[in-house]
Order: sequence, then structure tokens, then C-alpha cells
Amino acid sequence: MSVATTDAQIERVRELVASVPAGSVVTYGDLAAAAGLSSARTVGWIMRTDSADLPWHRVIGASGRPAPHLTNSQLAKLDAEGVPINDGRVDVRRARFALPE
Repeated sequence: MSVATTDAQIERVRELVASVPAGSVVTYGDLAAAAGLSSARTVGWIMRTDSADLPWHRVIGASGRPAPHLTNSQLAKLDAEGVPINDGRVDVRRARFALPE
């Protein structure tokens, strides 16, 4: 049985993404935990459907690798903000922003 994502959870994810400062990143899992969601995949769905007005490029997978279809644009935006990138991968440990729980 799947639980529907509420409008409040979607807005919470949006608020959290908007709070990530330039030069920092968060992972889908970080956002899920801070928004009380059970799955990072739900955050991915929210980001795909409702993030055009947000700094979407600051949300990255835990591995530090962008999604293949976003790689060039996402890494260029992050590089311009000074996010540490090595060999096509964001150094999540150094760039991770601590979200409020």
C-alpha cells in the first residue's frame, strides 16, 4: 500500500531546496529525511514535477553524480557556484548543506 504525498510535504521539500545556499548541495535522501518522507525517490518525483523555480541543481544523488540527462547543465551551474567537483562527481562530503531536521 503506498501513501500519497501530501501538499504539505511537497511544499516542505520546496522550502528546503530553496534554503540551500549557493556553493552547497543536499542529497535526495537528506531532503526526504528532513521533510519526513519515507523515500528519496519521492523527492526525485517532486523535483521532476515542481522545481523549475528552485535551485534544482543543488540537489544531487548521494554518489555525487548528477542524473545523466542533467550532467552538463548541473555540473556547470554547481561549478560556477564554487562547489567542489572531481572527475564529474560532486564532493558531497565537502559541499553538503546541513538541513534542519
